Amino acid sequence: MTVSLEHYLVVGMILFSIGLYLALAKRNAIGVLMGIELMFNAVNLTLVAFSRFVTSSSPIDGQVFVVFAITVAAAEAAVALAMAVLVYRNRDSIDVDKLNLLRW
Repeated sequence: MTVSLEHYLVVGMILFSIGLYLALAKRNAIGVLMGIELMFNAVNLTLVAFSRFVTSSSPIDGQVFVVFAITVAAAEAAVALAMAVLVYRNRDSIDVDKLNLLRW
């Protein structure tokens, strides 16, 4: 049995679905961030799979795009975790429902 593009797409779909569930269902800010990162990784998996299986004039374009996406995701995670630590210091909770920083 050989692994085809459909197998990678199904795994990417499952990972994206799990990430979407985590991002929408969790009340903890760290859980929401983990769900978003899981969705980023699912998209990166499908991009690499397409660059591997689809014939084009420059097949490395998908992999280069994934490297840039991973870099942006790492920067996003660092900023989001710093914000979570700051909110925890000020409010003693990182529960998403209890965050009302824009209200007086």
